[in-house]
Amino acid sequence: MKTFVPKENKIQKKWYLIDADGKVLGKVAAEAARLLRGKHKPYFTPFMDCGDNVIIINAEKAVLTGNKVEEKKYYRHSGYKGGLKEITYKQMIAKHPTRAMELAVVGMLPHNRLGRKIARHLKVYADDKHNNQAQNPVIWEMKD
Repeated sequence: MKTFVPKENKIQKKWYLIDADGKVLGKVAAEAARLLRGKHKPYFTPFMDCGDNVIIINAEKAVLTGNKVEEKKYYRHSGYKGGLKEITYKQMIAKHPTRAMELAVVGMLPHNRLGRKIARHLKVYADDKHNNQAQNPVIWEMKD
């Protein structure tokens, strides 16, 4: 019996819309990563981009559990000595309302060429307005 591997040009990509208003940031990110990767499809292949495009709206209204709003920190390094920068979740949401959601989703994707390719299919918006109406996105209902 042969293993079925779908052809790149035969994969049908859909657009899904996820509303993050009042939902836990990590759960929204996990669901978005699953859709981006294509794990919900019967012909999922780990080494191919067979996932769909995802639009996340109301990213700044996503909630965190516990004291993570005050205690969660994001780190980056400039590459120079003493160049470690840290910012809390609260400061990040005030300055860049979509970046926390983007970092959460991209962190759940593979850390290689395929993951970088898949990450380009993610669109995150801070409020409920988005400019992807032409793609006719299907609203994705998350199971809580």
